[in-house]
Amino acid sequence: MSRNADELAGLIRNRAGDEPPALGLILGSGLGNLANEIDGVSVEYSDLPGFPHAGVSGHSPKLVIGMLEGTRVAALGGRAHYYESGRADAMRLPLEVLKALGADRIFLTNAAGSMRPDIPPGDLMLLTDHIDFSGRNPLIGEPSDARFVPLADAYDPGMRTDLLAAAAEEGIKLGQGVYAWFSGPSFETPAEIRAARTLGADAVGMSTVPEAILSRFLGLKVAAVSVITNMAAGLSDEAISHEHTKAMAPLGAAKLERILRRYLSSS
Repeated sequence: MSRNADELAGLIRNRAGDEPPALGLILGSGLGNLANEIDGVSVEYSDLPGFPHAGVSGHSPKLVIGMLEGTRVAALGGRAHYYESGRADAMRLPLEVLKALGADRIFLTNAAGSMRPDIPPGDLMLLTDHIDFSGRNPLIGEPSDARFVPLADAYDPGMRTDLLAAAAEEGIKLGQGVYAWFSGPSFETPAEIRAARTLGADAVGMSTVPEAILSRFLGLKVAAVSVITNMAAGLSDEAISHEHTKAMAPLGAAKLERILRRYLSSS
């Protein structure tokens, strides 16, 4: 844990109180509105020295810490992507701060393209595993032996079980599958999608995997859900664009909010 993370955690406690959050949240494209539902304190990233300022429209760069469905949470309303800086560890400091605040679980969300007709746009996919198609790793350069992180259960089985139960209680279909991380920012080609499908991927996106690796490195339990905004390249006639992603994300986000609220009220 870096000294800077402890200092920033102290700054946040001065504003939001000492009670540790039970869960950290990273809110992907189109999901930032959930931060507004938290009864607590909002801290702009610009007030947190060293925090990456996500430069992607559709993200709200602030930390909100407070209560949601009776559970104290800390939500990061915008993430820095690898394609903005070329740094796979761009989210290391924010995650270290969540750990320093006392969180032991993290829930990652993203917008993704589906490779499966049974998980169409507007649906959700619970990540069971991932493929690092980018070839990048956020722990490159980490000097300690802790960098050799086992990822056999990168996405915590217990959290996945509880999220599936919450979805069932809400009557919402929650698919499960493997997420492939491409670096972006350009979208994937149809040939790349065919290759990813052959390797066993079910959805594709430009985030989440580095955060999952960093979170496991920090000892956090991880769960992740993709909001499906489009079919991947070559699998439909729809035009893929960032504007399309932002327009479609709220459809799945409304379902995801219901699942998350049920999960928190039951945990």
